[in-house]
Amino acid sequence: MAESLDDVRYSLSFKALAIYWTPLSLSLHGILLTHISLASCISGHAMLFAVRCFRFVFALTAVLGSVSFVTAQDPLSGELRWFKGNLHTHSLWSDGDEFPEMIADWYVQHGYNFLALSDHNTLSDGQRWMAVAAAVKRSDDGLLDRYRKRFGDSWVQTRGTEGEKDHQVRLKPLDEFRGLVEKRGEFIMIPAEEISDKHDGKPIHINATNLAEKIEPQRGDSIRDTIRNNLRAIIEHERSHGRQVLPHLNHPNFGYAVTAEDLAAVETERFFEVYNGHPSVNQLGDKEHPSIEKMWDMINAIRRGDANIKPIMGIATDDSHEYHGKKGSRPGRGWVMVRSRYLTPEHLIQSMKRGDFYASSGVTLKDVQFDNDAAKLSLEIEPSGDATFTTQFLGTKRIKDGAEVVPGEVFATVKGLNPEYTMTGDEMYVRAIVTSSQPHNDPSYENQYQQAWTQPVGWK
Repeated sequence: MAESLDDVRYSLSFKALAIYWTPLSLSLHGILLTHISLASCISGHAMLFAVRCFRFVFALTAVLGSVSFVTAQDPLSGELRWFKGNLHTHSLWSDGDEFPEMIADWYVQHGYNFLALSDHNTLSDGQRWMAVAAAVKRSDDGLLDRYRKRFGDSWVQTRGTEGEKDHQVRLKPLDEFRGLVEKRGEFIMIPAEEISDKHDGKPIHINATNLAEKIEPQRGDSIRDTIRNNLRAIIEHERSHGRQVLPHLNHPNFGYAVTAEDLAAVETERFFEVYNGHPSVNQLGDKEHPSIEKMWDMINAIRRGDANIKPIMGIATDDSHEYHGKKGSRPGRGWVMVRSRYLTPEHLIQSMKRGDFYASSGVTLKDVQFDNDAAKLSLEIEPSGDATFTTQFLGTKRIKDGAEVVPGEVFATVKGLNPEYTMTGDEMYVRAIVTSSQPHNDPSYENQYQQAWTQPVGWK
């Protein structure tokens, strides 16, 4: 069917508008053109109208050429933002079942801002080839097809004869593929390693985020000695390379290897996983072992008691291994939200070392503030559909007159979107856990609900 003259005029005018109208932009062109009436464009004088509008825009731009419109999303604005990230991730470089760039792409597509690949005792660098049969056995028959479909035949490198034992696929190092997934101010990759050590058969795993090179497991004569030795190597790495590195102890209840007393005694460890999305890490403990939640307060009760050591802070992670719907540790279960002015490894880690972050398995906080003068912890919770929220403020009270220490005592329970708690002076510290009425989207244990954990505050 032939187009009418008015149809052609409308089409040309709309296309002309589209050239300069960039959605989600606050540029001068965008602001002005969003106010142009489409009704005017449909008229017979649409083209003339559009041309005059553009002449006006260009003239005004020439006058105001030095004016910049900065938004909260501008990566150079220096404004504080919340950045979402996962610090515990596995790929085919160790015991994961997916190519690292496919994993990174998943996190990009699901709104994350940073991702640390933390394969066991390795960094994803150098040349690495893997037997296709071994990769498929770990994953499924569609592994290579999905890889080619997403990144293209020219990206995927194989050698040998298809279907034979010598058929191999190349695992791309981080420096080679990061340019395909990173975007300034929106998403970055951070090199990391899960230093996987052990003592007397018990696993001791410590993540080191933002490494320049691999660190070998350091061993030790005891659980605590092993932790200390690995932390010492990480701290020395940070010093010698002049870069911020974040160490955190992983899944202490995995194999029930690390106790609250162990972590309380190793004062150089400032971070541990209060939530790990792997179903096999004994998140809830058992009759003989405390839950990780309880362990957190036991650690800090010891640290803030006679020892007078800084409290340990809690991180949530995926510990993701499976990316194809299989049972196990899948992505998207736990993360950290870090408040930082810039999306760089250094700024993110500095914020975390200051305690300016929270852990989450589904609940989003708009704001977390602690007023030192008023000794008040205040939260602002992001609404989510018809969900309701319950916040528990908990911690440990100071010992008085030989009274028994009760780690993790609930000081107050508050419902609603703006909970707050003012310390009385009896507390060693206070932290908050927010629980939604909505169940977890992909639970790692039974009856799991979406939560958020703030860091201990109020200690001196």
